[in-house]
Amino acid sequence: MLLSLVLTTYQDARELPRAIAHIHTLRSCLPYEFQVIVVDRGSTDRSTALCNSAGFSVLLSPSSEYGDAVRMGMLNASGTYRILIDVTWSIPASQLQLLLPPIQSGFDITIASRRVEGATRDNEPISALAFSRVFNRLVRALVLTNQVDTQLTYKCFRAEAAYALFSRSREQNETIHVEVLAIAEAFRLNIVEVPVDWTFHPDNPHTSVLDSPALLASLLRIRTRLSTDQYAPIQMRSEQPNTPRWSL
Repeated sequence: MLLSLVLTTYQDARELPRAIAHIHTLRSCLPYEFQVIVVDRGSTDRSTALCNSAGFSVLLSPSSEYGDAVRMGMLNASGTYRILIDVTWSIPASQLQLLLPPIQSGFDITIASRRVEGATRDNEPISALAFSRVFNRLVRALVLTNQVDTQLTYKCFRAEAAYALFSRSREQNETIHVEVLAIAEAFRLNIVEVPVDWTFHPDNPHTSVLDSPALLASLLRIRTRLSTDQYAPIQMRSEQPNTPRWSL
């Protein structure tokens, strides 16, 4: 399988029809089939039923934690390339192609970015923009040297990179996005940022000032692990993606 899309859900029945429509749009853009893996964190609404009806492969996370769900999806995917997505689809579906060969080549990770030249941000409240900038400065000060858009979900990983990074990650909240990029930077994986057209939506996964204490604690944990060599070294040629425990 060339491509896997990985999606986590929790009580997302209202947003899922929109996500399913965007996935159909992406299918019409690509000249090959791809798998969609959904990891549900314990929804009690129709989230899993909708995903099953759409023909997606649904895994039930034993934990309600976001980080565990992301790890489960990325480590059980079978694609040569694995893209994290979210239910709100805040970028055009067609722009996922920008993260993949043949448009990109020679990368370990490509990131859909709102911060590089050519990107656009639409309909974003000033409060959300301000918090995003403060959080990004904290990330750069504590764990990442380069300015990258860590918190936009859409990221593409080569299979070996996905296995190496997510098998080493430990964070449970949205800072898992920061953590895997910090590990990648520490071990000199090739990260490419790609400009996209992003639209703020009230249901977009985003952090806020209310999350600040937990996020800061996560960043400090990541920094401590990096500075004390708690992440096992990555040697890409020896990293072997695990075999999924289910078949398509």
